[in-house]
Amino acid sequence: MPIVLHKIIDAATEFAVWKIEEPAHLLYSKLQLDEGEKSVYQSLSKGKRELHWLGSRVLLRTLINTQDYIKTGIDEHNKPFLVNFPHYFSLSHSFDYAAVMISQTNRVGIDIEEIKEKIERVVNKFLSEKEQAFIDPSHRIHHLYACWAAKEALYKMYGKKGLNFIEGIILDSFPYSMDGGVISARILMPDTPEPLTVNYFEFEDYMVAYVKED
Repeated sequence: MPIVLHKIIDAATEFAVWKIEEPAHLLYSKLQLDEGEKSVYQSLSKGKRELHWLGSRVLLRTLINTQDYIKTGIDEHNKPFLVNFPHYFSLSHSFDYAAVMISQTNRVGIDIEEIKEKIERVVNKFLSEKEQAFIDPSHRIHHLYACWAAKEALYKMYGKKGLNFIEGIILDSFPYSMDGGVISARILMPDTPEPLTVNYFEFEDYMVAYVKED
């Protein structure tokens, strides 16, 4: 499973994208799982879902750079956290790729999405009318994916229940660039500072967005 992209954000924060090429049994052999995790794994359907679960966890282990057991817990919002390491982390996956972002100092969020026309079906589920109004018609699909991935990354970073994609995550107008760019965003919850800056970029036929809380 080669790292196809690795970016250092600062001394405490980084992310990577891996292409999942190994079979499930080889990925499984790279992990240390407790009985609960083994039970979760065994409940997964075979195929992409299984590979995503394994691949993202192998990448997390690679970024933390440890051979020790990584113990995870689940908080009251059903958000996973690391028990025996100081890192915040975020996982994402889409088709053949897994993405992981970690930080020792701040909450983070990352999302990777394969770019497809089908996003048109769900626009009204994640963008307000005001946000839809700034979408560039000449880059419509890519612009929509930048917004979608950005909101997914923000949702993962926040990590608490009750956050609505349209009413709770607000994107300021931004011009779409095929070279990537930044989006100023707000999470309308009392415990989150604003604004937040989300970075986005295209990678092959995918859109990647990531955010680190200041």
